[in-house]
Amino acid sequence: MTDLSARSQRVADQLRAAGVTSNIVTLPDSAATAALAAAALGTEVGAIANSLVFVADDQPLLVMTSGAHRVDTALLAERLGKQRIVRARPEQVVAATGQVIGGVAPVGHPSHIETVIDETLAQFDELWAADGTAHTVFPLTFDELVAVTGGSVLAVS
Repeated sequence: MTDLSARSQRVADQLRAAGVTSNIVTLPDSAATAALAAAALGTEVGAIANSLVFVADDQPLLVMTSGAHRVDTALLAERLGKQRIVRARPEQVVAATGQVIGGVAPVGHPSHIETVIDETLAQFDELWAADGTAHTVFPLTFDELVAVTGGSVLAVS
């Protein structure tokens, strides 16, 4: 874990503090999408824990979903008791997470963000998530993802 950006180092520090001992992997090419990340890592796209930021009733909502799924915002709003969930604009993503689209990590944000974790991620022994940039990723288990985020496990599609 050398030469990490400040964003990636913040994520790595929070992971370590939470007991997640994964090594951060720096990829030579961008892994800004689940398909790019899966190809670079030689894993299934479904094992990529995509970090998607939404706005739910004017508050940020982080949805950790399988790279193989789309989020049904109407269904998710109903399950969470929210009036409306919409995809966050790029500037809202940065404001909520301190990270840019394509590199949003499950942790390392300026403050806690309500988080939902796609229940289908549980079928994978190893997940991969962004580490604050589109070039850095790390492996973790489903249980570690739930623990480190404090997220609610739900069907998102």
